[in-house]
Amino acid sequence: MDFRVRVPRIRVLPPAEARLRSLTQGAEQAEAWAAKVQARIEPFLQTVFALRRRLATAAVAILAVWLFLHVTFGANGMVVYRAKRAEYRRLQQEIEGLQRENQKYADEIIQLKNDPKRIEKEAREQFHYARPGEVVYVTPGAPPTQAPANRTASK
Repeated sequence: MDFRVRVPRIRVLPPAEARLRSLTQGAEQAEAWAAKVQARIEPFLQTVFALRRRLATAAVAILAVWLFLHVTFGANGMVVYRAKRAEYRRLQQEIEGLQRENQKYADEIIQLKNDPKRIEKEAREQFHYARPGEVVYVTPGAPPTQAPANRTASK
């Protein structure tokens, strides 16, 4: 383990006169460079200042167009909203239809459990039951049709 204490070096600053002198030596060059840059930029700034209203109007117009496109076609825009609303209506209709069908089956189950006439009807139709002395006629189903050997009939 290293138990040595490290003491930071003490930096000796030059006297204030020397620091001030080093600043003033580069000041003339910096002023010359700044004047050169300002002379180069000045025509551009004057043009921008003269066109400031047109630039502001163009910026507002671009913002308005972008906002319109975003509201209309964006991730949650009107196009998506209408599609989702149509899907919602379609699903609501499907749910209502399934609920009606479910209710119809529930009523049929209740009738099959409690109504003797309904039980007799189903027994006669599905199992071909008959009362004593009745004759039941069962017609054979239609023979299955075969598909044509070639595809001329399907065209």
